[in-house]
Amino acid sequence: MSPLEGLGKILILFGIILVVIGLGMAFIPKIPFLGKLPGDLYIKRNNFSFYFPIVTCLLLSLILSILLSLFIRR
Repeated sequence: MSPLEGLGKILILFGIILVVIGLGMAFIPKIPFLGKLPGDLYIKRNNFSFYFPIVTCLLLSLILSILLSLFIRR
């Protein structure tokens, strides 16, 4: 395998990753419950607001773990 073949495969992989990220950025805001689940922390004071979507993060982590375990078998 020449060095250019390896570079080509890396560029294709980065392209696929960029497409997946782009599709995620386009469609994730259209999911109505994502980021507004019970358990997500939102604190608002006079001139301060803090938002931490802990339950959303746990749910996404669980879904990704299940998907990766289905597709990546050893």
